[in-house]
Amino acid sequence: MRSHYCGALGTTNIDETVTLCGWVDRRRDHGGVIFLDLRDREGIVQVVFDPDTQEHFERADRVRSEYVLQITGRVRARGEGSTNPAMATGEIEVLGKKLEILNKAETPPFQLDEHTAVGEDVRLHYRYMDLRRPEMQQKLILRSKITKQVRNFLDDEGFLDIETPILTRATPEGARDYLVPSRTHPGQFFALPQSPQLFKQLLMVSGFDRYYQIARCFRDEDLRADRQPEFTQIDIETAFLNEEEIMAITERMIRGVFKSVLDVELPAFPHMTYAEAMDRYGSDKPDLRIDLELVSVDDLMQQVDFKVFRGPADDEKGRVAALKVPGGASISRKVIDGYTKYVSIYGARGLAWIKVNDIDAGVEGLQSPILKFMPEEIVAQLMQRVEAANGDIIFFGADTAHVVNEALGALRIKVAQDQGLVADHWAPLWVVDFPMFEQDGKGGWSPLHHPFTSPACSAEELAANPGAALSRAYDMVVNGTELGGGSIRIHEAEMQKVVFGLLGIDDEEAEEKFGFLLKALQYGAPPHGGLAFGLDRLVMLITGATSIRDVIAFPKTQSAACVMTDAPGDVSSEQLRELNIRLRQTVTPE
Repeated sequence: MRSHYCGALGTTNIDETVTLCGWVDRRRDHGGVIFLDLRDREGIVQVVFDPDTQEHFERADRVRSEYVLQITGRVRARGEGSTNPAMATGEIEVLGKKLEILNKAETPPFQLDEHTAVGEDVRLHYRYMDLRRPEMQQKLILRSKITKQVRNFLDDEGFLDIETPILTRATPEGARDYLVPSRTHPGQFFALPQSPQLFKQLLMVSGFDRYYQIARCFRDEDLRADRQPEFTQIDIETAFLNEEEIMAITERMIRGVFKSVLDVELPAFPHMTYAEAMDRYGSDKPDLRIDLELVSVDDLMQQVDFKVFRGPADDEKGRVAALKVPGGASISRKVIDGYTKYVSIYGARGLAWIKVNDIDAGVEGLQSPILKFMPEEIVAQLMQRVEAANGDIIFFGADTAHVVNEALGALRIKVAQDQGLVADHWAPLWVVDFPMFEQDGKGGWSPLHHPFTSPACSAEELAANPGAALSRAYDMVVNGTELGGGSIRIHEAEMQKVVFGLLGIDDEEAEEKFGFLLKALQYGAPPHGGLAFGLDRLVMLITGATSIRDVIAFPKTQSAACVMTDAPGDVSSEQLRELNIRLRQTVTPE
């Protein structure tokens, strides 16, 4: 039905007769000449109808926004002074000779241009209209280019695209499973996969030493801007490679994506340990574009009587840290109060601060309500340690190390954004040497990644001191966004049993939930590892979107619902009977 896409036309097509199909973006009537801006996924072109073609001119006069048209005409150069540099096709137009109305359209529920200011709930309700907007089309076209580049790279590296099951059994992966009742096995349930983790490990045992999949995954968890109940992973697993080799391959893959899609050469990927990242940035996904760092001052605060600082400084699980913001002394008290409220989200009970007005004047040149609690010599050492200068402000966190890192790590990013301290470049890195476990608050252990991650020590060392054990895990971080995480996996049954034991999974439970894996590890499982990238996050980062909902064709809302299809929805009693399910009625209190 068409010979060209609208946005693909240019000066090389002048004098060609073309047939276009698309939607009416805008219609204008200028003194007996009708201008139609015709839009398709590649862009917009201006079509001109004059009264010489009476029948088709009259049709052009009847069309309205979002009518679907087929137009045949001749490409010509625009007249002098009428070119539009804002349009990719702004140097040409199509002189329309024939117009067919393929379908009419109701008045759109909102404008489909860059000035659209409609709420996200309306956009999601009419998602098929929202996706016609050039901004959304460009994002999804870019997403397709990214997945194509990834597939081409991995195919060239000898990886095989292998699908794994969607209906599987529930396994502990850190979030709640979506459960699917089985009609043929009454009272039993499948689970939708949180990741293909176990199946890709079994593929390594099977001899498919290089696997990948653009995999759909499902997690029933609370949502944020960068989370959805169903999402897409670039899932990779390989045998007979160590962590350095896996990082090298996947780093080249991401470099190729940025070069292909953005024509950007990413800088070097430094390696930073988890401990260093938490100490300097309060985060295991630090944004290295921000030149602000946390500075530990526990030793200094052990010498003051101020209990707010002295208590955490003396506590082996506590931390007192400072965050210097150059030029921040101009921040108003109202804004500081806002920051205090902000860090409370992360458990901080307050936010102490010192403004540096005149560093040479000693304490007299400083401004803060906490100075009266601190000896002058300690204040002097503090100023020296953070390298304070006139016009700076220093924020303090004092609590458990977890709270201080979370609160000051988040404040570091927010202040940098507010004060224009985020550099305009790409800043990638690898975070390595993660702890194997973290305490779960009940005296036990939980895996920092997942229970199939290999420790960097022997089984005996792991069992003797699990809190000190490091894992062979690695995360790729770009501009403060974790793009992907992976690890070398456990490939020996005995080591896997030790890890299960430390996690409180006894032999009976391990056999029930993971018997198939433990058995497979006994039949010549090779050393293997892998990594999974969040495709949605990658596209969000590359396009500059603020939410992954803007890079997914049909996303769910913050409440994990689809307002367009009204899902989830009720099902009939007949369907429930077939599944041997009875709903328990919730009584609403009067």
